Amino acid sequence: MRACRTRARSAPSTRGGGPLASPPVWSGELVVVTHRPGPFPGYLFVETRRHVASLDELTEPEVAAVARAAWVAARALRAELDPESVHSAVAGRSVAHFHQHVFVRHRGTPGELGWLDVDWPGAPRHDVTALCGRLARHFTR
Repeated sequence: MRACRTRARSAPSTRGGGPLASPPVWSGELVVVTHRPGPFPGYLFVETRRHVASLDELTEPEVAAVARAAWVAARALRAELDPESVHSAVAGRSVAHFHQHVFVRHRGTPGELGWLDVDWPGAPRHDVTALCGRLARHFTR
């Protein structure tokens, strides 16, 4: 497992040696939501501001903040992208900072492709910065 490049911070783009995920979607007191880099829409990270490596180290308020942010993120992705499905996972094997993945499987994705295979002929591509602006509005409702 790589050492954590994310520390308690006020801006989601401050990540040690450079952005791990950008651009930002929404920032709260306890969590930050960002979009995975690249032109493939619909892969978000919900991260705690406080550095902890795993789910069991979160405080009860952090758990509530993560759960709400993941729920809003999933609903926002559904509303903005109309995917086949929306999924969520907490793995924590490669980055030693708690983060929850919230991601879509786009309509028309070939069945033989895995969860993280996003580049296929006909795969949707979007201006991710503009998408993040639209997703952000769902967090203020």
